[in-house]
Amino acid sequence: MTAPPWLTEEEQRLWRAWLEVGSGLSAALHRDLQASSGLSLPDFDVLVRLTESHDGRLRVSELARLLDWERSRLSHHVTRMERRGLVVRDDCVDDGRGAYVVLTTAGRRAIEAAAPHHVRTVRRLFVDELTPDEVTALTPVLERLVARVTSGGAPTDPTDPPAPTAPSGTAGRPPSAVRPQFS
Repeated sequence: MTAPPWLTEEEQRLWRAWLEVGSGLSAALHRDLQASSGLSLPDFDVLVRLTESHDGRLRVSELARLLDWERSRLSHHVTRMERRGLVVRDDCVDDGRGAYVVLTTAGRRAIEAAAPHHVRTVRRLFVDELTPDEVTALTPVLERLVARVTSGGAPTDPTDPPAPTAPSGTAGRPPSAVRPQFS
């Protein structure tokens, strides 16, 4: 068995910085949201996806796919959000087995109140640290990495072709950084 292609010193620095940014940014956003609005970062992510949908409702399976969550995780989380009045479940009329997660008026008010402070925090911790040229350079790289990760296509051979680039738009942006679409 051949030895794995170990990371160079520079690659190791990059990888560790990436991990620290990912976990640190997520933790900081979660703490800030909780303190400023009473919402958790997962609450906010669910509410963002619902506000981006056409009518404030998504099938449970579609919402789980968009969040990259297991259905059981989503089910437990939606139950907690239902108890707080942020969402409700609605049976799917054309499919007796399916259900929708529906944004409530209280859920819409909660995200509308939380979003301005949250976007200021995203800017302070992330966007404002980058120059416009860095944003331009990093966006397609991160979109390509997201496409690689979400397709399960991590290369096993350095001669593999690069992952397809995600379509422009919101691909590659964490849901927590996307401005909700309010109707």
